Amino acid sequence: MENTVIKERLSGLRALMKEKHIDYYMMPTADFHNSEYVNDYFKVREFFSNFSGSNGTLLVWQEGAGLWTDGRYFIQAQAELEGTGVDLFRMLDAGVPTLEEFLKERMKTGETLGFDGRVISAMEGRKLEKALEEKKVSFACTGDLADTLWKDRPPFPAGKITVLAESIAGKSMEEKLSETRAKVKEAGADSLLLTKLDDLMWLFNIRGCDVECNPVAMSYGFITQTGAVLFLQERALDEKTRQYLEAHSVQLYPYEGIVEYLKGLPGDSKVLADERHCSYLLYKILCERCEPVEGKNPTELLKAVKNPVELAHMQEIYLKDSVAVTKFIYWLKTNIGKQEITEVSAADYLEGLRRQIPEFLDLSFPTIAGYKANAAMMHYEATPENCAKLKPEGMLLVDSGGQYLGGTTDVTRTIVLGPISDEIKKHYTLVAAGMLQLTAARWLYGCTGRNLDICARQPIWKEGLDYKCGTGHGVGYILNVHEGPQNLRWRFTDGMTEAVIEEGMDITNEPGIYVEGRYGIRIENVMIAKNDVKNEYGQFMHFETLTWVPIDREGIDERYLNDTQKELLAWYQKEVYKKISPYLTQEERDWLKKETGAEQ
Repeated sequence: MENTVIKERLSGLRALMKEKHIDYYMMPTADFHNSEYVNDYFKVREFFSNFSGSNGTLLVWQEGAGLWTDGRYFIQAQAELEGTGVDLFRMLDAGVPTLEEFLKERMKTGETLGFDGRVISAMEGRKLEKALEEKKVSFACTGDLADTLWKDRPPFPAGKITVLAESIAGKSMEEKLSETRAKVKEAGADSLLLTKLDDLMWLFNIRGCDVECNPVAMSYGFITQTGAVLFLQERALDEKTRQYLEAHSVQLYPYEGIVEYLKGLPGDSKVLADERHCSYLLYKILCERCEPVEGKNPTELLKAVKNPVELAHMQEIYLKDSVAVTKFIYWLKTNIGKQEITEVSAADYLEGLRRQIPEFLDLSFPTIAGYKANAAMMHYEATPENCAKLKPEGMLLVDSGGQYLGGTTDVTRTIVLGPISDEIKKHYTLVAAGMLQLTAARWLYGCTGRNLDICARQPIWKEGLDYKCGTGHGVGYILNVHEGPQNLRWRFTDGMTEAVIEEGMDITNEPGIYVEGRYGIRIENVMIAKNDVKNEYGQFMHFETLTWVPIDREGIDERYLNDTQKELLAWYQKEVYKKISPYLTQEERDWLKKETGAEQ
């Protein structure tokens, strides 16, 4: 079916491109800070393509349009792009060109590539410069064409900023600034331009509400060896927050004042700017004005290694969150087929349980509740208009999490609602085996996610199967649900960070199997990396589990488990019962005892 709304928007965009002598126009999924998730104001790519996933880049030219996205969104993108005239480019699939390769092949000498330089990272901008240098392509990067065409565009975000108490944060702003300055100096710079929103929130012990589910505020920071400047919107500050920042000697400037501030820097300034997050526009200003120092934001690693206060709060919060999810599974299994339950009402019920936890602030991302074939779309989001009704058959995948005063959670369980095929049971068992093997991993310090990923994939790869995403990511502390630099994946493409797993880092453990049009399976826990024995071979490490939610025994076929995997499953299930049962009703406790095999 033709999508006339999107086609009309693209027609208007092409007319404006022609007027401004722009041959190709590029729109990524990003705000001015290269955030993963963005406020509605920045959803320009979605406005012009109808694709709503959190990762993708739209390219428009006079004769056509293309959308580049990764394997998590292939199914979703194919459905949402139908009838728009936008072609899907499946990233990393054989024979599919990258965006840079496509532009290099298609653009003619002397043509112009347009984009908003505030939403393209310096790294991406420099890659484009290099790829298109031979063709002498010009960049038109100082404007946002959507400003003219998007008549009912949502307002620019400016929610209230709050202060995070030191008793929750575990470190003062001064301690964090001192650690950051030392790292900046080590990098050979005298100052740091900080544009990554979650890093800014962590550094200044503040939180905002400018992105759905992510407690961040639109801001920039400039840190020298003797001072700190924070660029914020005036209307986002109340008197209490202003007094807190000023009492800690933080200079406050208007958010939009960052450009003029950088233009006024001394010419001999050596500014550390992380090209992965700093916008192309700001980076070009630095290049014109002073000497940028290449390097990663030191705050990213400092933030990723959780301090003892954070870890203590996280253990408490994850236990409470696990109780809520366990209660949800009991409710779902008890009531399926007895009352009408949909993907949406199931997600709402789980959210209601989380809201009963005193520390609850918000969801950490919109709940993904996918029944049967919908679960094959990794980032599926049901709506009241399109949601599936649940029946006492098949499986429901629920990926969810909460923001709490004391932690950010992320957990997935695939719940058996009734009869499932032998194939599904086999695949469920393989996923559980992979998750448990990674849980039990032991390794020498120095390993990265590339080394450890095989622990989760081995049972799945053994059967000639795979999942088109990473196995794990870091999780923020009352911050973004996806956090770096740590992650677990077997393949690292350009721009991805491969980080050594440090003690105190948290990371998800979420292998899966997704069969398009039929079903999806994922089991996800969050773990903390801990030091183990140290001897003549080096420092050994292991994971400590934070998530204690039962694995659905109805999905397990022990014929596909070896003896070690069987022991791991029995251990985990009994630990779940021991930790969760004290917080349940008698009926829930009896069910959990049977579910986990704790009575054996």
